[in-house]
Amino acid sequence: MESKTKDHYYTRNVVGISLVEFLWGLGLPVVVESTFLQLFLKNLGASSFALGMIPFFFFIGMSVFALLSSYLTEGMVFKRRAVVILHLVSGMALLVFGGLLALLEQTDDILLLFFVCYAVFSVCIGMTQPVWLNYLVKILSEEKSTSGLAYMMIAQNAAKLISSLIILKVVAHYAFAPAAAAVIFMVVGLLFVLGSLFFFLTRESRDVVVGRPARASFRHFIRNTRRHMFRNRNFLMFLGSDLELYIVVTVISFYAAYATEFGGVAPAVAAGVFVGLIYTGAILANVFLGALGWLTLKHKALASKVCSLGAVLLMALWSTPVSFYGASFLLGASRGTRMIVFAPAVKKLSGLPDATPYFAVAPVLTLPLAMGMPLACGHFLDRMAWLGGDAYRLMLGMAALLIAGTMLCVWRTDFSGGPAAQVDLGRPDASAPAMPSHAPYPD
Repeated sequence: MESKTKDHYYTRNVVGISLVEFLWGLGLPVVVESTFLQLFLKNLGASSFALGMIPFFFFIGMSVFALLSSYLTEGMVFKRRAVVILHLVSGMALLVFGGLLALLEQTDDILLLFFVCYAVFSVCIGMTQPVWLNYLVKILSEEKSTSGLAYMMIAQNAAKLISSLIILKVVAHYAFAPAAAAVIFMVVGLLFVLGSLFFFLTRESRDVVVGRPARASFRHFIRNTRRHMFRNRNFLMFLGSDLELYIVVTVISFYAAYATEFGGVAPAVAAGVFVGLIYTGAILANVFLGALGWLTLKHKALASKVCSLGAVLLMALWSTPVSFYGASFLLGASRGTRMIVFAPAVKKLSGLPDATPYFAVAPVLTLPLAMGMPLACGHFLDRMAWLGGDAYRLMLGMAALLIAGTMLCVWRTDFSGGPAAQVDLGRPDASAPAMPSHAPYPD
């Protein structure tokens, strides 16, 4: 019954979240997994270790602070307001950064301001992510969640493609001048703020909730979620396969510098064309594996690993412009596939009506690799700079071995396995049975 009600609002909800993601997609190439940021910071004299700080801060925010928003929103019957507020705060962080950047002139001051503001932005995004992901699978039925997310991601990636062409023109004309960058960051923040308002078009169902006398402590919430996840061996195997995300993000954080220094690629091309190819690959993956429904959930996840493995091998074996173009396309296909697989898989494998705790706690379990890999690779590239391009090739070879390991994990994951016991993770004993609710949609 609930699934039919969700399907009744399927078109409205897909349009709403797609409009959000289109406006966010116009700004994301500047701040998330961005070749623009790499080259902007390199132009200011940042080291490879400093470049590694970008994903380091991002994953810290995605892991630690996601727990707080998950705890505060756990048990909320309707979560749209929380989703909107968290998105708005993330956009405001970039607006403030752009405004302050316009006032600074010293390079050292700009670098310090960037890392402070990017850390704040990462905290905001980290708090947003689990609530947003759970909201998406909450407003879409299980049968249509993959196709709905695919249409959403097509809108986001189409916007990213448009944005990459704009970045190419801006960088070609203004290079990486701080004044031009300040305007870019302010525009991105404004796009994020405006895009967040389109969540008000969506309609959400009432969560299947468990009656409880009072909210448990944060410590109990984390302990119960951890215990529930550790009993769910099938989910842990899937989580091992998802470590490929951090490997790919690390590669994306450095490969533009590799291409411009040792691959004969112009900086404007790396900042614009690479990003355009990434999003072209993501769009095609969204269309064929999402909207058209090719492959099962398991084989979609496996396809993501195959694409990322192919990308790192291309760059490790050949350092020509063509190999970087092909790698960019494959990295995009990998990331696009992962986006439409992750949320439905977590929802299904968790067995919980409200999977927000899983979305929040899962990144904490993978945090050591998420933090350590970009910093370790940045330190390695700085220490082995005397090897030239071979230092990058060695890093890519190690990444290929790790991705191969994640392929084995996804192969051993049972995506059709029965759900775990449905419990209320907010209760101290986490043992009460789930109780269905009524009045699924608010006015």
